[in-house]
Amino acid sequence: MTIKILAVMGPFLAASISLLGPAGSSGAADEWFVLGQQTIKSVDPSVNINSEGNRWKKDVKWVKLAAEGADVKIDKVVLHWDNRRDDIVNDLGVLKPGGQTAAKNAPGRKGRLTGVTVQYQILNNAKTATLKVLGYD
Repeated sequence: MTIKILAVMGPFLAASISLLGPAGSSGAADEWFVLGQQTIKSVDPSVNINSEGNRWKKDVKWVKLAAEGADVKIDKVVLHWDNRRDDIVNDLGVLKPGGQTAAKNAPGRKGRLTGVTVQYQILNNAKTATLKVLGYD
């Protein structure tokens, strides 16, 4: 009896699952993108990077930093949210070229990031590097 029920219900179950799509996907724009970037100099101790785009583009679930061009020691990061209190993250360590920090959750379900202030040191006598602020929506 149970086998007959499974045989009849199997195709309907498979069709229902295929209509839902991949597990965990919301279908929209769930991907990492560049919110802002700035070339940093070894002679400067910090940089302000403003988020680019409109209100909806700045509305993210997670944020992380990426470095290019040199090793960058990140001492302090301040995430400036439009509708929430600023988040401060200390001692993130050294970002290697092509490396990224761990993702930081936005406050609430989503948050609008207006900008980021980063205190840093460029290592190994490099003169410049590029810092990118990545958002996930």
